[in-house]
Amino acid sequence: MASSLTCTGVIWALLSFLCAATSCVGFFMPYWLWGAQLGKPVSFGTFRRCSYPVHDESRQTMVMVEECGRYASFQGIPSAEWRICTIVTGLGCGLLLLVALTALMGCCVSELISRTVGRVAGGIQFLGGLLIGAGCALYPLGWDSEEVRQTCGYISGQFDLGKCEIGWAYYCTGAGAGGAILLCTWLACFSGKKQKQYPY
Repeated sequence: MASSLTCTGVIWALLSFLCAATSCVGFFMPYWLWGAQLGKPVSFGTFRRCSYPVHDESRQTMVMVEECGRYASFQGIPSAEWRICTIVTGLGCGLLLLVALTALMGCCVSELISRTVGRVAGGIQFLGGLLIGAGCALYPLGWDSEEVRQTCGYISGQFDLGKCEIGWAYYCTGAGAGGAILLCTWLACFSGKKQKQYPY
């Protein structure tokens, strides 16, 4: 099976897939922010949440429903900053995933990735990583929303966690983006083989 990648290119393809998968898993999981409400653990992502309060009519009190799900609508996301974060981070993850899948195809298809294509792919990865980084930077701006304040003891604010703590999915998303920017972008420059010149 012919490959259009150099040995460095194969490492680039595998690392690209690893970074993209890490960022995508982190983005999808609702464990960016941890807290507690009514004695139950609560976690948030950018567009998903685990555990939420509902009014129990029979007991005339608030109870926590312990299940995870996404918000019913895009407008249901607690803050405008988190809505922007969802779009920006999702777009970045999509770009990283696109390049990673193309790179893996380059392991099996000859002449798919030339040096020029590799450099363009590296540029796309850099952009994807920047978008995810921007999304991670925007996320703390939404910590002053009412839902987060209920969970964090009504003392949280922008860039102030209150009683909450950052979850593993936030770090996971950022780590994937960092790997894409620092490693994959550089390796992409040396990933493609020099194309053969055909006499016509």
